[in-house]
Amino acid sequence: MSPYGHIFFVSTYFTFKMNKIKTINTLFLFVFTCFSVTVQAQNKKIDSLRIELANHRKNDTTQVNLLQDLASSFFRTNMDSSMVYLKKAEELSNDLNYIKGKANVCYLKGIHENIKSNYAKSLYFFKASLKHYQSIRNKKGIANIHTAFGITHYDQSQYDEAIDAYKKAMVIYTELGNRRELATTLINTANVYTEMGRYNIAIAHYKNALRHSIAIEDEDGVAFVQSNLGALYANQGNYLLAIENYNKALDYNQKTGYSLSTAKILDNLGMVYNSLKKHDKAISYYEQSINLTTKNESKQRTAINNGNIADIYVAKKEYSKALEHYHISLEISEEINDLKQASISLGNIGKVNLKLDKPLIARNHFIEAKDISQKIGYKDMYSSCLLAIAETYLSDKKYNKALSLTEKGKQIAEELELLGNQKKANEILSIIYKNKGDFEKAFYSLQQFKILSDSVFNKENIEKITQLEYEFKYKNELESAEKRELQLTKTVLTTSEDLEKSKRNYLWAIIGVLLISIVSISIIFYQKLRNEKTKTLNVMVEQKLLRSQMTPHFIFNSLSVLQGMILNTETKKSVSYLSKFSKLLRIILENSRDKTVLLSQELTAIRNYLALQNLENENYNYTVLVDESIDESLFHIPPMLIQPFVENAIEHAFTSQQDNRCIAIQLIYSNKELTCTIIDNGIGIEASKSNKNQNKKSLSTTITSERIKILSKDFKMKGAVSVKDRRNYNEQGTMVTLVIPYEIHTA
Repeated sequence: MSPYGHIFFVSTYFTFKMNKIKTINTLFLFVFTCFSVTVQAQNKKIDSLRIELANHRKNDTTQVNLLQDLASSFFRTNMDSSMVYLKKAEELSNDLNYIKGKANVCYLKGIHENIKSNYAKSLYFFKASLKHYQSIRNKKGIANIHTAFGITHYDQSQYDEAIDAYKKAMVIYTELGNRRELATTLINTANVYTEMGRYNIAIAHYKNALRHSIAIEDEDGVAFVQSNLGALYANQGNYLLAIENYNKALDYNQKTGYSLSTAKILDNLGMVYNSLKKHDKAISYYEQSINLTTKNESKQRTAINNGNIADIYVAKKEYSKALEHYHISLEISEEINDLKQASISLGNIGKVNLKLDKPLIARNHFIEAKDISQKIGYKDMYSSCLLAIAETYLSDKKYNKALSLTEKGKQIAEELELLGNQKKANEILSIIYKNKGDFEKAFYSLQQFKILSDSVFNKENIEKITQLEYEFKYKNELESAEKRELQLTKTVLTTSEDLEKSKRNYLWAIIGVLLISIVSISIIFYQKLRNEKTKTLNVMVEQKLLRSQMTPHFIFNSLSVLQGMILNTETKKSVSYLSKFSKLLRIILENSRDKTVLLSQELTAIRNYLALQNLENENYNYTVLVDESIDESLFHIPPMLIQPFVENAIEHAFTSQQDNRCIAIQLIYSNKELTCTIIDNGIGIEASKSNKNQNKKSLSTTITSERIKILSKDFKMKGAVSVKDRRNYNEQGTMVTLVIPYEIHTA
């Protein structure tokens, strides 16, 4: 356990929906770390630390650690006491010039400011802490700070930066074998993917975190995963599963006395019951939550609670009170730069004005919410805003504008599987098409609305469908009669012509056109096939040429290194090197003969290659992470696709003076795509280009890029290469993303 304890806070939010059943999007943030002790055990620990501190009168690093332990122990239950001990620890650390103590103090201060939504101050303290940890090469501390960066970026809706920070932390935790912190970071990463609407990737990360938490018997981790899975279910409208998961997490948190996280779960349950129109029960949960959060200084929490209270007033049709609380929520959100909550508040203000028959005022708020949600990548809110704006145009009878917005909002809702938004979109479409006179599409849209809704319809909806069905059938009959009349007129006119001659000419014309078409298509197809075969043959020759070039080059370099070890009488090292070299060479030669190889074989070759590089230089920290949804024994991929980019990173990414060189390789399987990312913390692609001859290119990576294009056609699936400078995300190094064509052999 670290000297500054295990601390967490939780973040929740919700979105508005224009349909009758409001969908919830509630997200827990599992931060820093968590601990599995009861309140009674925690109080015993505090008493023990106080006694130990009273007996230890010497002003040394031990006293600093005791003060920090007390500060972290009070962090959840009494922030004032925590800050008193933290201030004493800071003063003594400065007097002793105790670097680790300074780092820990800055870290805890950063958490404190984050809880109060002072993100600029929070980042300031985290950066100061990182410098201290780096100066003493404390890997655990460095990883914790990267996690803290990720959380702070997440709170400001900077999702790409958050994911990149979490990946850095995961690399270090994997190196340290720290499964507890790795599970924590996996949960945080899943939360970001949930926010971005990438639910499949989020679920994969949650399940991976759950696997680690169960393995180390971390009940906290299991509870947090259940909470976050509950949030996903709530967002998709599956309220029963959401309640089930929330209650499991609530039961555990109430036993352990985690007041802040308990308050967040109570909020979530309140929002779910509000969506189910059980308003009294919702109010009960909100009141319990407010009682637990009054002692905390979280402005973000205050903004959310005001929004929740406003929701109840909307349900009671007390719109003036609802607007009052929504505006309070908006003001606080803007003050702390919480763009996500600001967009939600703006949307809710628009919703109330729409109910008050003020479409223009509502539209202005919806547009502002749309712009913010689009800017921060908040897709489900963006979908809701598009549909809401479309609804304001219905009263103005601007159906074309409404149609364009509705179709766009519906597309996003279908991508994210947002049931409420899909229902609302089809309801709006039925109104638009009816007013445009397209009764067929209006009838179809209302049928889709019916399918998405509950099986038992109210009288109003049944009457709507019956009316549209009658109008649609009447219009069809009218059009059918017109067609029959036109056909009869044509028949009468054609009887005066020479039927035999017309039929004969018509038959010969058809035969001629068919013959010409068949010959033309055959010629075009043959030429295209020949060109494709030529291209494929050229690429195969280039691949074989590349392998024939790489193998002697690789052998020569490896033997040179081995010779140097022998001359320097490094017997053990040379034997180890020779063993790894022979294994790698055998794998490369075996794989080069086959069209596809097992993913496990390819990864073994990469690990051996990286191990050889480390044995020679001992300069690289590398990780190879494979998502648990990938069975390495089933996936077959083309050989030598990943290795050239790893080699390129080793040869060109780092300067000779750079320390702490890291290469992280991760494979993810999502939406039937096998994706491999290769990340380094080197000088970046742009700097690497400027250091080399402008006309010089990596032959292996160039041919591999061309090879993937051909392989994607051969495998009939997507294959792609993307190389980005991480400087675009205010980070150091290069990120290569490969979408790898594959086959799955189950037998």
